[in-house]
Amino acid sequence: MGWFLLRRLGSMVLTLFLISIVAFLIIQLPPGDYLSTVVGNLQRNGQTVDPAELVALRQRYALDQPALVQYWTWVSNIVLHGDFGQSFQHNRAVATLLAERLPLTVFLGVITFLIGWLVALPAGIYSAVRKYSVGDYILTTVAFLGIAIPGFVIALAFAFIQFRYFGTSVGGLFSPQFVDADWNLGKLLDLINHLWLPVLVLGLAGVGGTIRVFRANLLDELHKPYVVTARSKGLSERRVIARYPVRIALNPFISTIGWVLPGLIGGEVIIAKVLGLQTTGPLLLQALTSQDMYLAGSIIFILSALTVVGTLLSDLALAAIDPRIREGITT
Repeated sequence: MGWFLLRRLGSMVLTLFLISIVAFLIIQLPPGDYLSTVVGNLQRNGQTVDPAELVALRQRYALDQPALVQYWTWVSNIVLHGDFGQSFQHNRAVATLLAERLPLTVFLGVITFLIGWLVALPAGIYSAVRKYSVGDYILTTVAFLGIAIPGFVIALAFAFIQFRYFGTSVGGLFSPQFVDADWNLGKLLDLINHLWLPVLVLGLAGVGGTIRVFRANLLDELHKPYVVTARSKGLSERRVIARYPVRIALNPFISTIGWVLPGLIGGEVIIAKVLGLQTTGPLLLQALTSQDMYLAGSIIFILSALTVVGTLLSDLALAAIDPRIREGITT
């Protein structure tokens, strides 16, 4: 297990290095360099450019040096100083923007993931064990609706219901009077009152897909010889299902834990725009459309790094729950 962990950490470092190269290439894709983009935007807005400030920025990001030196400057600034560069669109440090948006994105991702599993796994087990029952047909219908209906349509429908029938303001995660208020019990309750809508909308499609895939995996396992043997030993049906086939059917989901956050970012951009959520999805969309190079490259780099770390954790979780994988690692 220790050797496996060392090998995975080594491959993770190599993957992060390659990801940093791709993110840097994204920064370099627009014509000209960072300063030419800044100057062009300022001039279009009728603002003057301070030559001394341009010289300082050019030295800060080594823009007068070869691409290899620029890459090393960018990476070393991130690793040593947490400096991801400057966002010309927002005229703020990228690290500051990420500090405001990324925690909410991760929080929504974790909450959506946990609630989705808490709903989807029992539903998938029931749907597989009670195959072709009335409950199975109901869960299947709900799952297909969650997969088929676009998330932004669901967001619009629930936002209307929330505002029309419950009188709750839509847009963002706080009512206007709590946006700038200090944290207290009222602000926490207001957050909970607004949080259910994005979690429901973001998680509905994932829950539907999880129910369908988990049901199919579990149906494949329920009649295999090891399950029949467990039943012949006199174990209760509930214990047989929970101890053996469910653990095996979980493997595909645990192996994809690392994809949860990037999948959320990719799927929540339009939903976040509809609901007014201050997450990294709309920020990345704005950065790409406005060629805000350092902001776009930094978000892509961080999300990719989180994917790599999440994949490592999912591999370790698989090894912990599946003895076949542990045997493969130790041999």
